[in-house]
Formats: sequence, structure tokens, C-alpha cells
Amino acid sequence: MGGLLGWSELMLALLLIFSMQTGVKKAKYLCCVKNSVKLLLIHRLSLIPSCFSLFILIKSGSVNAGRPLDCSYIRTVSPTGASGVYGIQPEGFRNSFKAYCEMGRNGIWTVIQKRTGGAVAFDREWAAYKNGFGFASWDHWLGLEKISAMTKNKSKRWKLRVDLWDFEGGNAYAEYEDFRLGDESTNYRLSVGRYSGTAGDAIRGAYPGVDQNGYGFSTSDHDSDGCNPCIFGDIATNSCTDSKRGGWWYSKCGSAGLNGDWHPKGGNIGWSSGLHWLTWKGPAPYSAKATRMMITPM
Repeated sequence: MGGLLGWSELMLALLLIFSMQTGVKKAKYLCCVKNSVKLLLIHRLSLIPSCFSLFILIKSGSVNAGRPLDCSYIRTVSPTGASGVYGIQPEGFRNSFKAYCEMGRNGIWTVIQKRTGGAVAFDREWAAYKNGFGFASWDHWLGLEKISAMTKNKSKRWKLRVDLWDFEGGNAYAEYEDFRLGDESTNYRLSVGRYSGTAGDAIRGAYPGVDQNGYGFSTSDHDSDGCNPCIFGDIATNSCTDSKRGGWWYSKCGSAGLNGDWHPKGGNIGWSSGLHWLTWKGPAPYSAKATRMMITPM
């Protein structure tokens, strides 16, 4: 509020000076007043998302009661609320954070991963995947600690949706009921239930022995992928992230991995690192044009 009071005082001073001028000087001061009004409007409009998020917290009782908050609360306050970035704060999480809320016909989703290009690097270490990186309105990883905090309340069931787009104009999706992540002591172990969709159940694997359900998250500096080593033809590896180049719930590498290197059209087939969902495209590894992962209460 101090910022708004400062602007009000400035406007009063400008108007007082303007009233004392004549001729050319008055015209110059009029221009100054008009520009100041524009800046004031921009400043006040920039406060709207924060004010709206605060209104949601107060309406839901989360400010005083400390109850969990996620994107699904938005429609309870504003039935016509648009997709966009909002502030949320799950139960037990110390600080609020920004998340992209997708308002769909089949639910209100919190986006936890998005890839549309190679501008945001996903070949990162444990701390980055734990805390999140990128831009909520663009390509990003929300953060394992945040996702775990949202899904740890066992009285609430969550659904995971994975959307995939190819370079030929096609798309597919995979949905998993009862999605949940463990805490850091479990390496944010992945748990999913029943699958449905058009992309295939890559998390449980395109072939036996690579089920990622129940596995912890791995990064280049924090390995829990089960390789000791893993053998692929005449190639042996002790760490899936050596070839996959991005954090994931690797199970002897497995059939799903959407955090690898992004490849442009024409150079997106055959790479060991990519945006892979091997039950969708094959037999050669096909790196998707774009991906999105999001969760919603069931």
C-alpha cells in the first residue's frame, strides 16, 4: 500500500504544479501528468494477480486455518477464472510459489512440467529438480518438493496427465489415477495407479523389467535408477542420466523420460536423450516436439 500512497502524493504534486503553469510550460506539464497516470495504471494492474491469489486464500480459509491450497481452489472463487499463473501454497509448505493453472473442461490442473523448445536447459542436478526451475508461464519444472507437498495428503487423490505433441501435427495423452510422490527421504518415489489414454503406459514400460512405478527420482549427481550396470546391446551404463541427460524416475532407464535434450524437427529421431514416451512412437526413439505434465484432484 505504501507504493500506492507514494503515487497518490506524486500525482497531487504534479497537478498542483500544472495548475500554476501557463502556455508552453503548461503543455509540457500536461504531458508529464498524462505519462504519470499511465505508469500508475500499469503499477496498479500489476497487483491484480497477487490480490486475486490473496482473495482466494481468504475465501478458502487457508490464510488462517493453514489448509492445503492448489489450482482447484480458483474455480470455487471465480467460476470463469482464466488459465494463467497463480500463487499457491500446499499444506505444510513454508512459502507460496507460482504455478500455472490450466482451466480445462475436464478439470483444473496444476502444471508441473512443460517443454516447448530448448531454451530452458533440463540437464540439471538434484537441487534444481528439488526446488524447480524455468518460468511458470513457459517451459519449466515445478519442483519435486512442491509436487510432493501437494500430493502427500493421503485423504486426497490426484490424477496425473501427460500431454505429448509430435512434429507432424499429432498428439496423444496418458492419464494415471492415484498419482503421488514420496518425500526426499524416498528420493521422491513415484506412485501411479490405473492408466488410460492414447499414448500407451510408458511409465510401466514398453517391455518387461523397466517399470518406473515405485522408483525414486535420479539426476546426474543423485542416482537411484537400479543400473549396476544396465546393458543395452553392447553398451553398458551405470547411470541412466549419462545418456538421458535429464532427471527422471528411471528404472533401468525405462520407456518414459520427458526431461532430456530437446531436438528440432528432422533431428529428433534416434537419440538416447530426448523427450521420450516409447509406447507412443517407435521403434526408434522419437523425441517429442512438446510435452506437458499436470495434476488435478480426483
